[in-house]
Amino acid sequence: MRRAEKASRIIEILDGLYPEVPVPLDHHDPFTLLVAVLLSAQTTDKKVNEITPALFAAAPTPEALAALEVPQIKEFIKQVGLANNKAKALKGLGSKLMAEHGGEVPASFEALEALPGVGHKTASVVMAQAFGVPAFPVDTHIHRLAARWGLSDGKNVTKTERDLKAVFPRERWNDLHLQIIFFGREYCPARYHDLTTCPICGWAATKKRIREEEGANLALKAKRRKSSQKRPS
Repeated sequence: MRRAEKASRIIEILDGLYPEVPVPLDHHDPFTLLVAVLLSAQTTDKKVNEITPALFAAAPTPEALAALEVPQIKEFIKQVGLANNKAKALKGLGSKLMAEHGGEVPASFEALEALPGVGHKTASVVMAQAFGVPAFPVDTHIHRLAARWGLSDGKNVTKTERDLKAVFPRERWNDLHLQIIFFGREYCPARYHDLTTCPICGWAATKKRIREEEGANLALKAKRRKSSQKRPS
C-alpha cells in the first residue's frame, strides 16, 4: 500500500476515534500555553496540568514571570522533569518576552525558537494551537507511530516531520498531530505492543516491522524475568 493510501485510511480511522481534538495542556492564552508546552518535555501532560494552576496564579504574564527568582519558579515546578533547567529557562523566557516582544508571545517560528527553552517542537505546538498556523509537531508518540505505520523511516524527528507533512493535507496537520498523540496513548504504546491487534498497525505495519517488535518485546520480557529472579525474596 502506498503512503498516500495509508494516510487517507489513517485519517478516516482517527476522525472516527477522535472527532473532537481538545488541547491536552490547560492554558488561558498563548503565554500560558507556551509555558505549559515548555514544561511538558519529559513530563506527562497530566503532571503539567497539576502544577501549572499555582504557577499561573503567581505568574500569569511574562512580566510577572520575569519578576520571580529562579528558586521561586523551581518551587512551583519541582515535580516535573528537568526542573532546574526549566526554571532557568522560564526566568529567561519572561525576561526576553518583556525586553524584545513587549510582553507578547511572537507568532513566528523564528522568534519563538530564539526564546530560552523553546525548540522547534515547542514552537510548532504554539504556532498550531495558539495561532492556528499549520504545523506538525513531532513528539515521541508521533515519531514512533510514523515509523510503525511506514509513513517515515524514523531516522530522526526532522525527517519524520517532513515525511508527514508531505503525505497529509496541510489543512489537517494541526488536528492530526493531536489525534495521533491520543491514539498512541490509548492504542499504540511504546512497549509490549502487539502490532497485529492494533487498529492501525495491524494493517499499516510491514511484516518486517511486526517481527522486529515481537523480538524486542520478547527480549524485554526476558530481561524483566531475569531481573526479578535476582531480587532477594
